[in-house]
Amino acid sequence: MPGGRYAPLTDGEMIHVHEAVLHLLETLGLEQAIPSMVDRVTARGGKLTGQGRLLFPRTLVKEAIDGLRRDVFLFGRDDRAPLEMIGTRVHFGSGGAAPSIVDLETGCYRSSTTRDLYDAARIVDTLDNVHVFSRSMVATDAADPRSLDINTAYAVLSGTSKHTCISCSDAAHMRDIADICYTVAGSEAAFRAAPFMTIMVCHVVPPMRFTEEACETLEAAVRAGFPVQVISAGQAGATSPATIAGSLTQAVAETLAGMVFAWLVDPDAAVMFAPKPLVADLRTGAMSGGGGEQAILMAAAAQMGRHYDLPTSSIAGITDAKIADAQHGAEKCLAVSLAAHAGSNLITQSCGMQASLLGCALESYVIDNDMLANIMRSIRGVEATPDTIAADVIAEVCLGEGHYLGHRQTLDRMKADYAYPAIGDRRTPTDWESDGAADIRTTARERAREILTEHYPSHVDDAVDRQLRQRYGILLARRQVGRPT
Repeated sequence: MPGGRYAPLTDGEMIHVHEAVLHLLETLGLEQAIPSMVDRVTARGGKLTGQGRLLFPRTLVKEAIDGLRRDVFLFGRDDRAPLEMIGTRVHFGSGGAAPSIVDLETGCYRSSTTRDLYDAARIVDTLDNVHVFSRSMVATDAADPRSLDINTAYAVLSGTSKHTCISCSDAAHMRDIADICYTVAGSEAAFRAAPFMTIMVCHVVPPMRFTEEACETLEAAVRAGFPVQVISAGQAGATSPATIAGSLTQAVAETLAGMVFAWLVDPDAAVMFAPKPLVADLRTGAMSGGGGEQAILMAAAAQMGRHYDLPTSSIAGITDAKIADAQHGAEKCLAVSLAAHAGSNLITQSCGMQASLLGCALESYVIDNDMLANIMRSIRGVEATPDTIAADVIAEVCLGEGHYLGHRQTLDRMKADYAYPAIGDRRTPTDWESDGAADIRTTARERAREILTEHYPSHVDDAVDRQLRQRYGILLARRQVGRPT
């Protein structure tokens, strides 16, 4: 559904931000660039200063912006059409990399595991309004970073056929991730033709400093044929300016620096513009994702993506609430709505996350799926045409039965024009109370349990599954993914 009608920045303000970005990249630059980046940028007019800062000439930045692909497609592993990261088309995804989960049975927080990640993927696999499964939790049962990356890739690919997104902790591990994806796809050529996994790379440690390992991962992922999200995630008032405009400007500058590098590695790379500036509570310094400042900042970042006409990813839905309560709903709906109406192509962290990204809850995916349906319906707008204005229908009803419930247009449009909740309760108070008066969290937990009991998808061929287990130390037992031992 196309968004883009909401514009927190004026045209003049976007130009001011853009000019400040070009000035920062050309005169301040970023430090800690890896040698291959230095070589490519300096060969195109850049300069490495005596302080070790790599300067990006504005001519190069503009050339890269013009040359980057606009037609980025995110493929799944089913017969559905790929998701088009084009124009203002809006899609929703999970995400977060939380170290903990709210246990579905006890309701208490505990460390997240590979099984939890797989279970989250299985739930998202059934939700119509979550289009991408981005790694939501850290598999804390993995013994080392390589095991973490391998088992993350295996868990998300086993749990869903939707497009997936993961990060990679070391560039050397990209060989393993690529091998897993090529094997699942049937060949390297098949994966490159329809890549079903994106690598998310936070290539900077703000302010204005590259992280060498992540830049190496960015280069390796591009060379291996993966779509890449180029992410900057500074915190306003901590690692970026306290002002909304300043935090936005720094995030855009840092993101474009990474995109220039990716474009120099491969001009045909599928790269997404993903400035994801965050907000800190300036009283404590802790990240605070639920406020109006976070919502407007991310909407502005999405608007800058539209200004450049680049495939854009945003972060929204990072409520500070610890459980799926009223705070959870209010904060998520505000932030996701603004990013969606600003026209971000892929909004990650839009479901499942809690506690400022420190936690995840399986029941929250189910609750947020309803929320996302309503947000998507709001993006669609009114659609005023002679048919929908329905002046003739008004006349027919007024001269006839006097109500619209049985009119043929009502029956024709009731599904086309309306979103209906999957678990939201629209009964009368009396009916609700007589049925036990369950709140939405209780209902969602029951639905999550049903999915986990019934839905064991076979998105990885059994022979391929056995092959991957022979090559890698897969933590999930075959019985845990619904396969015979």
